[in-house]
Amino acid sequence: MVRETIDITTESGETVRAQAPVIVSASRATDIPAFYADWFFDRLEKGYSVRTNPFNGVKSYISYARTRLVVFWSKNPRPLLPHLEKLREKGIRCYLHYTLNDYEAEGLERGVPPLDERIETFLRFSELLGKELVIWRFDPLILTGRTGVEELLHKAERIGDRLCGHTEKLVFSFADIRTYRSVESRLRRDAAACREFDEQQMSDMAAGLAKLNEKWGYTLATCGERIDLSQFGIRRNKCIDDELIVRNFSDDPLLMDFLGVSREGLFGPETAARKSVKDKGQRSFCGCIASKDIGEYDTCPHGCAYCYANRSGEKASENYRLHRTRPTAETITGK
Repeated sequence: MVRETIDITTESGETVRAQAPVIVSASRATDIPAFYADWFFDRLEKGYSVRTNPFNGVKSYISYARTRLVVFWSKNPRPLLPHLEKLREKGIRCYLHYTLNDYEAEGLERGVPPLDERIETFLRFSELLGKELVIWRFDPLILTGRTGVEELLHKAERIGDRLCGHTEKLVFSFADIRTYRSVESRLRRDAAACREFDEQQMSDMAAGLAKLNEKWGYTLATCGERIDLSQFGIRRNKCIDDELIVRNFSDDPLLMDFLGVSREGLFGPETAARKSVKDKGQRSFCGCIASKDIGEYDTCPHGCAYCYANRSGEKASENYRLHRTRPTAETITGK
């Protein structure tokens, strides 16, 4: 799908070509709600931001002139709360992927708030946005020397019981350790004997979640996983999800036009997009539709041991320090 571009005028007075996404992802690459919420809403007000390509250093401009939906991703979205009204004022919709894991004993997420506090934040967002628009992610599932499938299921049960009635979906994935060298070396250095799931362990985990789901009633889905777990009633997820968008935001004509959904189609049994808007830039088993991610790698100070988006904790901390010296810069890092 070809993304629309428009001419914009930068703060320095230069005219440049910018992508103008209808759907913004904020962000798979870093935790914008936790650390960069003020920056994002300042840039939204100014109409554009700049993203640096992590592979070639080339900067690209992103205009918010056509943006109708922001999909947030976070482990601590509490700093987003004061800004939600600004989205409403602009007529921009949103939903939230909330990663709510329990690795406190394992020390794999040392920079996140205590679990009870994160659960309370989840309940608050559910109250404000609605339970379908706050999606629980236990992501990734990771095995350690002290944590096997049974203990992970106990952890999921404790969280899932408290979220009942406050979300409609649980999304999970299995940790990819060997795929990312930086993750493998970091886990070997800092954490306790972490390892990947084999197929039998994946099936055991899926069966256990399906059993728990008999009392929860969530939609269960995997994110980007090759393995087919449909025999357990587990589907493959679309994190940027056309079906969810149509169900919740069908009154937005620009969003519906982007998805190729006619007004007549809204009243029929088909709720998915009528044209192909799959995001071809994602992994093969990713079901997401097209969006523009505005985050950058090496910028999240949470310090999670399994994070593939940070090559090193030191680099992420340094970039966050640079951001704080120029918190309203065009780029997230201030560079």
